[in-house]
Amino acid sequence: MQPTPSVTPASQRNVLRGAIFIMATSSIGPAFLTQTSLFTEKYLASFAFAILISLLIDVGAQLNIWRIITVANLRGQDVANRVLPGTGHLISAFIVLGGVAFNIGNIGGAGLAMNVLFDVPPVIGSLIAAVLIIGIFLLRNAKGVMDSVMQVLGLVMLCMIGYAMLQSNPPVLEALSRSFNPDDPLILLLPIVTLVGGTVGGYISFSGGHRLVEAGITGVQSVGLVTRAAVTGIATTGIVRICLFLAALGVVSQGLSLDPGNPAASVFSHSMGTIGYKIFGVVLLAASVSSVIGAAYTSVTFMYSLHESIQRHNRWMVIAFIACSTLIYSLVGQPVKVLVVAGTLNALVLPLALGCVLWAAKKPSIVGTEYRHPTWMMVFGLLAMVATAVGVVMSFNAFVQFWQS
Repeated sequence: MQPTPSVTPASQRNVLRGAIFIMATSSIGPAFLTQTSLFTEKYLASFAFAILISLLIDVGAQLNIWRIITVANLRGQDVANRVLPGTGHLISAFIVLGGVAFNIGNIGGAGLAMNVLFDVPPVIGSLIAAVLIIGIFLLRNAKGVMDSVMQVLGLVMLCMIGYAMLQSNPPVLEALSRSFNPDDPLILLLPIVTLVGGTVGGYISFSGGHRLVEAGITGVQSVGLVTRAAVTGIATTGIVRICLFLAALGVVSQGLSLDPGNPAASVFSHSMGTIGYKIFGVVLLAASVSSVIGAAYTSVTFMYSLHESIQRHNRWMVIAFIACSTLIYSLVGQPVKVLVVAGTLNALVLPLALGCVLWAAKKPSIVGTEYRHPTWMMVFGLLAMVATAVGVVMSFNAFVQFWQS
């Protein structure tokens, strides 16, 4: 196990909040905004059922991962390597590849947001956003600043999307009813799997957990703190998704259509007019920047096992990661096939990594002899693993059809 650094109560609270928000805001990226808006338009109030079920599965996945890696004081790839040698390196490769590809999309989202807010060309906007993000990691207390920035961006998104929800006047009672009694539960399988993958898939479920391990909030004595942080992270993501869902539902319930090219922007424009479009720009910028930071930071932590110098120079590795993604976007744009390939490989991460984590929970050599993993949590974890494995099958089928098209 790794040595545990000392953590003061004040810094511990900031790290816990930072871990919560790095996980939550990493999952609330441009894709999150688009998926939620499109699914709401397609399934209407019944989409509430998909959100509810996906949140339960998300909690099962995140609780297992955060508790096991912090009890073991090991990062996800190291746990996987202890369970099955070499598996952790495979997971790391998938996550790094996916992280670069997804950050191309996130940088692109930041450029579009800058275009909405300041009318600058998207490529120039993405470069400005990248420079600002890199500036955070050039600061002396980069990780502490990162924790604070992620909290601010998360609160900005929550407030802005919450305001859009109130302005759209959604049918809340109908949505509440459909949460437990949807029109057709079976047709909601695809959105449920998609939401789970988008919320805790790939690197996202490890982002906050790795932050806790790095800060030394580990061991059996920290299980209570870690459990509350894991649930709070999922709850934060869930609240933002529910607010966006209700905002979109309020719009489509009035008979208005969302723009297929930018459905999330339509939600804000229809509910608040011109000012709504600018508010969307703020939300998109916050979502893109936070996702860039989360993807870069977490992807680099998965590289620590390759060589000790990577961890020693982690700040410069994160900067290089962001710069590389920005350069590809600036020169090439968003290469669709690369993004699809990376997304397909990234879909393998959660069922594979979660399976290793659940296996590790039963190995005293990894979690110690004092820790006993709750059976109900193990069951939730297995359900999450099955749900994401179904997602892998679906994503590979979609990938084959896309590649042949």
